[in-house]
Amino acid sequence: MNLNNQNIRWDGFFPPAPRHDASAFAPLHAGKSVLVTGAGGSIGSALAKTIHGMAPRCLVLLDSSEQNLFRIHSGLSRQSGPQRHVPLLGSVADERCLLDLFERYRPQIVYHAAAFKHVPLMEMNPFAVLQNNVFGTSTLAMVAQRFDAARLIMISTDKAVNSQSIMGATKRLAELVLLGMPAARTRMASVRLGNVLASEGSVVPLFSDQIARGGPVTVTHPEVERYFLTMEETVHRVLSAAASCPAEGAIAVPVMGEPVRIAALAEYLIRQSAAKNIAIAYTGLRPGDKLREDFVSARESAMAAPVDGIFWVHSPRLPDAELAAGLAALTVALNDRNLAQLLATLTRLVPEYEPSDYLRRQTTTAAAT
Repeated sequence: MNLNNQNIRWDGFFPPAPRHDASAFAPLHAGKSVLVTGAGGSIGSALAKTIHGMAPRCLVLLDSSEQNLFRIHSGLSRQSGPQRHVPLLGSVADERCLLDLFERYRPQIVYHAAAFKHVPLMEMNPFAVLQNNVFGTSTLAMVAQRFDAARLIMISTDKAVNSQSIMGATKRLAELVLLGMPAARTRMASVRLGNVLASEGSVVPLFSDQIARGGPVTVTHPEVERYFLTMEETVHRVLSAAASCPAEGAIAVPVMGEPVRIAALAEYLIRQSAAKNIAIAYTGLRPGDKLREDFVSARESAMAAPVDGIFWVHSPRLPDAELAAGLAALTVALNDRNLAQLLATLTRLVPEYEPSDYLRRQTTTAAAT
């Protein structure tokens, strides 16, 4: 059997997912200028394709990856020509790029999907993930406010809750940045997502490739669990958050099913492939990994009932002066490439964050040189 993501039968493993009609969100986007950052990634491109069908006045696709941007631009151009969308190569951390973008296209709705997300890789690149996830979000939010955008919806992650990875901690700080933006016309919200089934970077394509090569399929731990949504469900939850975003900053959590044991998912994919003698190898948790993820911390509270597939979460905010001082200290740490200062400041701002032993060793090594 071909283990291409689109050909995997999930009905034997996941409960049937209800169909979601995105047309209910068309009035929010029709005739508007819409910006999608990270538009070439899995979630960004799915959002772009859906919004493209809602007749926006202009759809701006921003991505720092030339190949990803080419792919989404080419795909949309084949559908209806290039007239209603604009591909822009650039980074959300580049203020001059964003100022020019907003000046030219005046986006009214912003979906912020640009982020560095791979946990072990980001443990090895702490300055890059801070620059992109925190300062990219901060820069985008300030420019969106300056140009009176109506909505800014950021794709966050369950790894922002009680994080043991620097990726998760930077996404939590990005949430706090949006929560701490001064009241203005721009409504801002973060949507915490788990794993998106068969998206790029998820375990499914990794397992599929390993099975095609004859194995073994590598799983970090026999008991590791994750939550999954289909891409259709993910897009619906993000659009729902945009439609119902409250005036004050907020965090949205999708309605989720039961967590999935990753070893069981690997076993299912092996059975579907009909391949013979494919073993599962347990490799151990990597720096920043957790056995299980949460969506709401002990310091937060979720609304009693969901609205259109999402719970709105009340989350504590940082005092303005503390957030400003922390971002200033992180800027210094970034410019000086001072990992010890970066971690010390980040753990003050996100006290539930526990840096990995790997990162702590790096600070010791840096101090000794």
